[in-house]
Amino acid sequence: MKFKLGCQLNYSVAASSTFIFNLSVVEKKHQRILQEKLQIEPSMDYEEYVSPRMENRYLRVYVPQGDLQVSYQATVDLFYRDEDPSSISENPPDKLPLETLHYLYPSRYCESDRLMRLAQNEFGNLIPDYSRVTAICNWIYDNVTYLSGSTNQHTSAYDTATERAGVCRDFAHLGIAFCRALNIPARFVTGYAYNLEPQDFHAYFEAYLGDRWYLFDPTRLAPCNGLIRIGIGRDAADVAFATIFGDVQMNYKDVFVEAVPDQDGKTPELPDYTNRAIALI
Repeated sequence: MKFKLGCQLNYSVAASSTFIFNLSVVEKKHQRILQEKLQIEPSMDYEEYVSPRMENRYLRVYVPQGDLQVSYQATVDLFYRDEDPSSISENPPDKLPLETLHYLYPSRYCESDRLMRLAQNEFGNLIPDYSRVTAICNWIYDNVTYLSGSTNQHTSAYDTATERAGVCRDFAHLGIAFCRALNIPARFVTGYAYNLEPQDFHAYFEAYLGDRWYLFDPTRLAPCNGLIRIGIGRDAADVAFATIFGDVQMNYKDVFVEAVPDQDGKTPELPDYTNRAIALI
């Protein structure tokens, strides 16, 4: 299914500052970029860096005093595979691919070591397969209130488990921390999300089960097969949409995702994968 997406960010820059943006869609097997356009006003030079491990696309811009407007648009063809959840099992640590071990350890916002007891009490006796990660997402949805403005850039998974309130970033951090506490590799994902209301950058997570990564969104605010990836990391520290070094004020942010009409001009509908597992190709 094809999507047109993008964002516009406007800033007032009080003094010369450096911006690092992470807002461009990545090219992967499950998502193909058909077209994209980046505009920076006023026009200025920028550098792009693609991280070798995560393949995130970072954009660095040095901005003098004044105003800055960044606009990004892309058309993306999205492909996910759906599977029977009952056929997907966990892997013991000795059987995991070495490249997934990076996502087993505690990190800045996902203190899995501090949540070990809670994770074991709530999920330790469940069958070690896809259904256990589903149970983690269900627990977060049932026990944590989605509340805008309830957290900040310092809030961690441990804080969310204690305060029982947060936004998509916090829901994802808690899901990741619970998974890692149970020896399930999990990583933080930022992206654009179809049918998200109100529209914004979205955060969810992926867990490694069987022989691939599977998508999970404890907020239930957007369908998993309508998520378009921007970046992955151990937690939000790796994939902030904007990291700013300087005296800067954001004036405006707009994010949009639209389904591209088919040849008859009709907007296609996403398949209902409610009872299926959504996996990366």
